[in-house]
Amino acid sequence: MIKVLDPGLYSTIQDNGRYGYRNIGVPYSGFMDKESATIANKIVGNELNECLLEITLIGPTLLFNDNYTLSVTGGDFNPTINNKKIELYKPIDVKLGDILKINQTSNGARCYLAFSGGIASEKYLGSKSSLKNITPSYFLKKGDEIKVLKNNKLNFVVDQKLKLTTSSFLNVFSGPEFSILRKDSIHNLFNKEFTIGINNRMAYNLTEQIQTKTKSIISSPVLPGTVQLTPSGNIIILHRDCQTTGGYSRILQLNEKSMDNLSQLKNGDKIKFKLIK
Repeated sequence: MIKVLDPGLYSTIQDNGRYGYRNIGVPYSGFMDKESATIANKIVGNELNECLLEITLIGPTLLFNDNYTLSVTGGDFNPTINNKKIELYKPIDVKLGDILKINQTSNGARCYLAFSGGIASEKYLGSKSSLKNITPSYFLKKGDEIKVLKNNKLNFVVDQKLKLTTSSFLNVFSGPEFSILRKDSIHNLFNKEFTIGINNRMAYNLTEQIQTKTKSIISSPVLPGTVQLTPSGNIIILHRDCQTTGGYSRILQLNEKSMDNLSQLKNGDKIKFKLIK
C-alpha cells in the first residue's frame, strides 16, 4: 500500500481512457499527455495503457509501505525521495518507509507517476480513469491508500527523452464550421498569439477574442481537441474530459501531438495556431 500524506493540488488516477459510451454522454477522459504517460508505463515494464497518477502543478507526498519501482515523466516537479532529488525518465526503486514528494512544477503543467504492476483500482465503464459522477473518487485526498498490483520487475528501461519540451505552436485542421470565419478573422486566427486563461481537464479558454456575433449551431458532436468559437468571439479548446456535444461553432481541430503539448501549458502561456493540410 501507498499512503497519501498530502494529495497535492490535483492528482487523479488515469489510464488510456473510456471508450464506447459517448452515445450516453460519457467523455473519453484518460491521460491528458498521452506521450508522457505511456513512456512512464514503458519505463517500469507496464502495458502502455496501464493506469497511473496524473499530477497537476503541485504534486502529492506519498509514504511507501512496501518496496516498489516507479517512474516519473512529463513536467519537472523536482521530485524527491527522503528529501533527495530523483531523476526523471528512469526506473526508481523505493523501499518500505520511503517518502516520495512531488513538488511544485518548474517546467510543464503535468507529470506522470507510474508504478511497476500498475494501480489496483476498479474499472467503471471499462476504464479506471477518474471522472466526476462516474468514479467514486475524483482526485486524491489526504489519507487515501493506493494499492499497487504485483511488481513485475521485468523489462525496465531508461527513456532517452529525459526532459519535457513544449511548443507554443498548436497544429490544427479546419473544423466543420471553419467557413463561417471572415478573411480578417482567419488572418488573426493564424497570425495572432493567444493567451491561455482558465483551464482544466475539460477545456482551455483563451483570453483574446476574434470574430463576434457568430450564430450558435444545432448541438453537434465535439471531440477532445475541438476548437470552439462562441457568439461573443471567445475561443475554447476542448480536452480529455470535454462534453460529447456542443452548440458553438467548431472552427478547428487539434491533432494528437498538439493535444499532448497543450496539456503541458499553463495559465498565461502563449500559443499560436498552425493550419496543417
